[in-house]
Amino acid sequence: MSLDDVEIPGDTRFEHHVVHFPRASVTAVVTDDDGSRVLLLWRHRFITDSWGWEVPAGWADPGEDHADAIAREIEEETGYRPAEIRPMTRYNALSGISDMQFTAFIASGARRIGPPTDHSESSRVEWIQLAEIPKLAAEGQIHDGPSLTALMYYLAVERHS
Repeated sequence: MSLDDVEIPGDTRFEHHVVHFPRASVTAVVTDDDGSRVLLLWRHRFITDSWGWEVPAGWADPGEDHADAIAREIEEETGYRPAEIRPMTRYNALSGISDMQFTAFIASGARRIGPPTDHSESSRVEWIQLAEIPKLAAEGQIHDGPSLTALMYYLAVERHS
């Protein structure tokens, strides 16, 4: 974290806290073969003490290709290996206070290769009907920002392009 001296247009000057992240973050909407379901993790987040559905996500190691990073995360967290991964969108998650960057991918052709190897990531992994995603989000069962962003971008933009 840093405290920066900022001057914005209009000659206003102030100190502003900035949270720095050393690595980029990656997420993926993993779809089944006909695109009717997505693969989600049911997990607990200790900071908010809440349970919810999330897409696979993680950090890209320094110098690691982001597509390779999300392929690794999908395998570790779900036990599935996608056949195809392509970028969907890139965004700044907290642009008012942080330099954190996310790249969201679409992964398809996922085949089960075994149980998840990172058991701390979730209590279960399930294929959820895509049509259920808006309802789950409205009920607060999907409340993780990166998951909401990736899923809603997929529903609103990717499915209609």
